[in-house]
Amino acid sequence: MSVSDNMKGAALMAGSMAGYTFNDACMKALAGDIPLSQAVFLRGVLTCLLLYGLGLALRSLTFRLSRREWKLMLLRSFAEMGATYCFLSALFNMPIANVTAVLQALPLTIALAAWAFLGEPLGWRRLSAILLGFVGVVLIVKPGGDGFTLWSVYALLAVGFITLRDLVVRKMSPSTPSMTVALVASVAITVSFGVASLGVDWAPVPPRSGGFLVLSAVFIFMGYLFSVMVMRVGDIGFIAPFRYTGLIWALIIGLIFFGEWPDGWTLVGAGIVVATGLFTLLRERQLMRRTRARRIA
Repeated sequence: MSVSDNMKGAALMAGSMAGYTFNDACMKALAGDIPLSQAVFLRGVLTCLLLYGLGLALRSLTFRLSRREWKLMLLRSFAEMGATYCFLSALFNMPIANVTAVLQALPLTIALAAWAFLGEPLGWRRLSAILLGFVGVVLIVKPGGDGFTLWSVYALLAVGFITLRDLVVRKMSPSTPSMTVALVASVAITVSFGVASLGVDWAPVPPRSGGFLVLSAVFIFMGYLFSVMVMRVGDIGFIAPFRYTGLIWALIIGLIFFGEWPDGWTLVGAGIVVATGLFTLLRERQLMRRTRARRIA
């Protein structure tokens, strides 16, 4: 794998995390002003238009795909819908840094799920790191404590849905355009939340809320596209650690714009999750290098 591919993948991962985190901040700013389903639907309409326009401009849209690819793409869209609902429900009711800290367990859950469902090897060192990382997650959500609520469960469910989403992308053909995958997921989310919004009273959208919706659409557009592209370029062991840049953004945004800062145990838990996640990723990279060396020998 060339260095240029690795650097491109790292930039895509960092860009994806920045896009998702700034989108989260814009959506959180709408909490209490606009119902969740209405906000996601309006954002989705703008996002679909952006994706479709860029796809036409780049001539990178195609819907002539095999039945297998459509099944995988629809499964990924289902996972994206579940992740969107669970995550935003948690985000509207929890500090942004706390929710983002829970999501830092994704490298651990993806490695565990890849071992369980895709047959990828998982040694005792990485398994131990994953188990320790889950201890960090427990410190963040504090089950049984005053800070543990239904929204903490929603944050954990979001991790499960995103894990499923990323595993599905690994199974998709490299020939399936990233733009098509992102557009289909965006349309599925927009339609589902549009239907859900029919059951709530729509709120008026003043200029402030409209501005946040437009910014949110732009940022989620970045996140959608880059999250698909990043799984297809570079060495995942080199790229994946850049996922943690999202936590840095969340801490800064939470403090400056929402006056939020995690308590000590949450920061300790986040540190454990990040450290074990990095160890898991680096260990996986070492094993991949050894496997390649043996094949060459």
